[in-house]
Amino acid sequence: MAMHRTTLPRSADGVRWDGLALAVDGPARPPLRFEVADGRRMVLLQGEKVVLLARQRVTHFGVHYARTGRYASPLPPLRADVARIHREACPDDDAWFARWAHHFADELRDSPNGPLHEGDWQFRPGMSSYAVDAFWESLWHDPDRGHIAWFSGSPEEDSRDILALRPLSDPDAARVKAYRRQYREGVLPPVLLWGISALDCCVVLDGHDRLLAALAEGGRPPVLRLNREHQGESPRLYAQPAIRTYEERVARLGREQAAGDPLAEVRIANASRSLAKELQDLFSASHLTRSWPLSGGAPAWDALARQHAPGWHPDTRN
Repeated sequence: MAMHRTTLPRSADGVRWDGLALAVDGPARPPLRFEVADGRRMVLLQGEKVVLLARQRVTHFGVHYARTGRYASPLPPLRADVARIHREACPDDDAWFARWAHHFADELRDSPNGPLHEGDWQFRPGMSSYAVDAFWESLWHDPDRGHIAWFSGSPEEDSRDILALRPLSDPDAARVKAYRRQYREGVLPPVLLWGISALDCCVVLDGHDRLLAALAEGGRPPVLRLNREHQGESPRLYAQPAIRTYEERVARLGREQAAGDPLAEVRIANASRSLAKELQDLFSASHLTRSWPLSGGAPAWDALARQHAPGWHPDTRN
């Protein structure tokens, strides 16, 4: 697979690094992918392995899921010396995140079981603006079968920003203890998350033990989020009302400035910064996760559910 990389924000010099954009030329259908069938049925496959079964509620206020425990990270294990080399080379956090974004891009490009497919992608540091810090604690209670609440947040304890794709290890496991030491030393590599629109949360693509290590130390892990990038005309169309509102406000403030208002210039500057932030958020918004039809449709999904999640009966009536 060929990959073209662009630093975010695009066409901007001398500003803070905000992420890494990828233009990927293939494959058309990746090894790690969602396939869907009628009745709001979804399955996450890795090659031919069933990783996660899910079914959306008919009210669209949540999704029931069953994890199979068969997930394998598409990235090779990270060596401790690489973690220290990256931190020593990049004491500045922006440069450090940028280096890891390129590292993960290299590994995913060469991976035989990752999620990249043809199109535009982006890595961004940190959690999204709507993430809730309290939801980290939900990872301590991480059942293989559960429900993710949307919108209404009902029940509240089912709300989450992150879903692990495999059971978390014991906090005292040897590998986790090594990562806990890295966390205390400030060299712990970021956890790689993948934004899944159909689940309305991120899944852990790589770094389950790193995530647990940070939580076990009473902290939060650094994260990089992988999402499809929203290209095309939609952001431009959504931007037009914001631009018109800005132009009308600046025109009014310009008249007030001409009339001698000493604060008008400050208000114009504030309005310009607000528009810039709104446009940046709009043009960097993640796109919907792509899915493919499941061969065999709903009967095939039902058979997979019976095989890989026996006794699981997601509620399909509300």
